Amino acid sequence: MRFWKNSKQAAWLWGILAGIVFLGIGVAEGQFAVIWRKATMICMECIGIG
Repeated sequence: MRFWKNSKQAAWLWGILAGIVFLGIGVAEGQFAVIWRKATMICMECIGIG
């Protein structure tokens, strides 16, 4: 854990920014709808509605 204290640059911030960028790219390509549909179907199957 000394790395985080001794690091002059916040490396975790770059990781968060990269994650946000990749999420934005996925949403722009329409992947959010695909994942949402799959998640809904799994939930309906587990509950027994579908």
